[in-house]
Amino acid sequence: MQCATDEQPTVCSVTRSTRPDISPAWPRRRFIGAVAAAAAAPAAAQFRVEITGIGGTQIPVAVATFRDEGASPVAVASVIRADLQRSGLFRIVDLPGNLDESSRINLAEWRGRGADALAVGSVSRLADGRFDVRFKLWDLVRGEELLGQSHAALPADMRLAAHRIADSIYQNLTGERGVFSTRIAYVTKAGNRFSLHVTDADGEGGQVALASPDPIISPAWSPNGKELAYVSFESQKAVVWVQDISSGQRRKLADFRGSNSAPAWSPDGRDLALTLSRDAVAQLYLMSRDGGTPRRLTNSPSIDTEPVFTPDGRQIYFVSDRGGGPQIYRMPVAGGNAERVTFSGSYNISPAISPDGRMLAYITRQGGSAFKLTVQELAGGSPTMITDTNDDESPSFAPNGRLLVYTSRAGGRDVLMTTTLDGKIKSRLLTTGADMREPAWGPFGR
Repeated sequence: MQCATDEQPTVCSVTRSTRPDISPAWPRRRFIGAVAAAAAAPAAAQFRVEITGIGGTQIPVAVATFRDEGASPVAVASVIRADLQRSGLFRIVDLPGNLDESSRINLAEWRGRGADALAVGSVSRLADGRFDVRFKLWDLVRGEELLGQSHAALPADMRLAAHRIADSIYQNLTGERGVFSTRIAYVTKAGNRFSLHVTDADGEGGQVALASPDPIISPAWSPNGKELAYVSFESQKAVVWVQDISSGQRRKLADFRGSNSAPAWSPDGRDLALTLSRDAVAQLYLMSRDGGTPRRLTNSPSIDTEPVFTPDGRQIYFVSDRGGGPQIYRMPVAGGNAERVTFSGSYNISPAISPDGRMLAYITRQGGSAFKLTVQELAGGSPTMITDTNDDESPSFAPNGRLLVYTSRAGGRDVLMTTTLDGKIKSRLLTTGADMREPAWGPFGR
């Protein structure tokens, strides 16, 4: 393994002369995590966002082009607008004219243009090379200033500064935390090279955390956002690794006989749930983040895999074929009987639990060949398919629980998507000539 430390996160490169033979355990591209990761873009690929659908109640907000933002490497106002629109809670109102945070705002005039809120700002270069980004947020309905802030950012951090402004606007207008300055991880493949990417939540500003000639699958964020667990096949078998995102240092966590896959962090970050086939059939185990001897959680003659913790850390949801086909079950972490959760359809996989513990997202198979993103309330709600595509995979909740990131197939390629939980607002993150898979949305903070 070689690591280059001239960019963040650190890029690690794995080299190997042979490739493992990987075959899916079941007729689905990534069930159990023992399948090849999908195709990918170059590390420097840039994304654009296409937003489709019509939301319900949306806040009309105007974001003026920041004064002198042309001197910045990032179009600050454009990033803010795209962030707010992607959330599904805002409708962007066109704003002609030149305004900044020092302008005298005729609130009635802009209210008359159909906006309930107005954000204005400026960008100026400081003597030390950083940029001073200032903005104000106005409530046009109440006729009052809500927020005024100033951010000093390095040129490389201007996108992050714009995302943090969008988070501030989101929180002031909704009362909830925004997720625009969080990150996502996903896996790509270009030719015979696989890469683990870490990017902004909008899919841009990406870096490669690991590059390898062998498949990388199942990335999972630690609760503090400092580490990623994932599965690599560089040893000609599935092995679970944990990698520090900043330094690039990594260590083997699980390299037992058979397959080691599907890592999931406990909410306190002390343990990981894993799928191990060390005792023949794939079963769930609990293991300390520092390694050691794993504790077996399930004892069944069936395949048990894809564990995920509930937010309180007391239960684990997982996929098992103990009923004849893959369905989602739950069981206490302390031990006990497993309870079946999904009953609609004969094939349900890839569970994800919302941060508040109220919603379950998963992939269901319809009609034998269509795989659709589905959500249901865990308190007894009916499942609802929220996409019109037929090849959805790997749902992951945003840390505020308002959005899901997943992959789907469009135009002959696998693309990253985000969607609101009602499916009304979808954002497509596009690259040129590449496929992306296995997205995982990181926690708050970075």
